[in-house]
Amino acid sequence: CHDWNGKLHEFGSHWRSADCYDCSCSRDGIGCCSSFTTPVGYDEEKCVSIFNKETCTYKVVEKNDHSKECPVHGWVG
Repeated sequence: CHDWNGKLHEFGSHWRSADCYDCSCSRDGIGCCSSFTTPVGYDEEKCVSIFNKETCTYKVVEKNDHSKECPVHGWVG
């Protein structure tokens, strides 16, 4: 299987892409799904979600003070 970056992967192999998707290669092709959940149900006027590509996680913080986390009422993914 060739991934979207042109890299060749063996049948039966598994990997995590640079943009945090867990992928696998089979004779049917490549299948990928997100390894992260996305925050929903937070105060979008007061807060912002920030994605960390190193840990593949979101953090929801106040727009005016990123040291203060905001409550999140749901996650999807």
